[in-house]
Amino acid sequence: MKLSQFKFDLPLNLIAQHPAKTREESRLMVVHRDTGKIEHKVFKDILTYFDDKDVMVVNNTKVFPARLYGRKEKTGAKIEVFLLRELNKPNRLWDVIVDPARKIRVGNKLYFGDNDELVAEVIDNTTSRGRTIRFLFDGDEAAFKAVLESLGETPLPKYIKRKPEEEDKERYQTVYAKYEGAVAAPTAGLHFSRELIKRLEIVGVKFAEVTLHTGLGTFRPIEVEDLSKHKMDAEYFHVDEYAAQIVNKAKKEQRKICSIGTTTMRALESSVTAQGLLKPEEGWTNLFIHPPYDFNIANSLVTNFHLPKTSLLIMVCAFAGYDLTMEAYQTAIKEKYRFFSYGDAMIVI
Repeated sequence: MKLSQFKFDLPLNLIAQHPAKTREESRLMVVHRDTGKIEHKVFKDILTYFDDKDVMVVNNTKVFPARLYGRKEKTGAKIEVFLLRELNKPNRLWDVIVDPARKIRVGNKLYFGDNDELVAEVIDNTTSRGRTIRFLFDGDEAAFKAVLESLGETPLPKYIKRKPEEEDKERYQTVYAKYEGAVAAPTAGLHFSRELIKRLEIVGVKFAEVTLHTGLGTFRPIEVEDLSKHKMDAEYFHVDEYAAQIVNKAKKEQRKICSIGTTTMRALESSVTAQGLLKPEEGWTNLFIHPPYDFNIANSLVTNFHLPKTSLLIMVCAFAGYDLTMEAYQTAIKEKYRFFSYGDAMIVI
C-alpha cells in the first residue's frame, strides 16, 4: 500500500485540546471486524465486551517531563530542548531535539532555570534537529532527576495549542504508569480509571503489563510513498515472564486478548515465538506494522483516533482492514468524535 492512501481531511475543531472530564466518560466507537458494524458507546461500556478470563494488555511506561526551555550562552537566545532518551547515565549524555536548530552548534553551552540550575554542553549533531548533549551537574542521580522534574514541562504534542497546566501532570499519564522513559503517553490507556480497572477485574478480566517507551519515532513523519521503505526509530521494550504466562494461557484457551494501544501491540508483536506465542524479552524494536500483516497475539485493539499518514493509523488499518478503518474514521468525523491524544477511543473487536 502507498502512504497517500492514508490521507484524510480532519476539521481542526475535532482535535481535543483538553482531556474528557473523567477518564472513562470519553466516547467509544466499537468496530466489529467480522460484520463491519459500528456502534457508539461511552468508554466505560467496554465492560460489556469482555468476560471472565479474557486478557487486557497495557503499556506501563511513564512519561517524563521531557520539554525544557532555556537560553544559549553569550547570546541569551531562547531555546527549546526536547529530551528523547538517556544514552549514558554516569556521563549524563542524552539524545535531544533542539529548536531553533540552526542556532545550536557543537560546543555551545545551554542554560536552564532562572538561576542556571542546569547547564548542558552540545557534543554532537545527530540529525538536522537532533543533538547529543551532556548535562554538567555535580549532584547525585536523585538530585539530577529532581532538577529535571522541576524544570521540565509535560511534553504535550504540538497540536495541543496551549501551555501545559497542572492537571496535565496527572491526565497525560495512565493510572498504571510505572517505568519512566516515554516522551509521549500511550494514549489508549488514558481512558482507564482505577475504578474501571477494578470493575473489569471483578468481571474476571486479567491484566498483563508490558513496557514500550514511546519515543518520537512513533510520531516521526513517514516521508516515503512506498511503505516497505520506511524505517522506524528503535524504541525500548520489555515483556516479562508473568505477562507472557497470562497472555499465552488466554491464547491457548481462545479467550479475547485486547491490546490497549498501538505501542502495546508493537511490544507484543516484537516478542513472538515460532509457535506464535508471547515470549519474555527485553531489547529495542523498530517493527513497522503495515498492511498486509498477520497479527500473532491480540485479537482486539483499543486505540485513539490518529493523525493522517502516520504509522499509528497504518497499524490500525492492518488490524481492522483498510476499508473498515477509513469508514470508521469518516464516521468519527461525521459524529464529531474528539481526535488524537486527549480524544475519544475506538475498540476493534
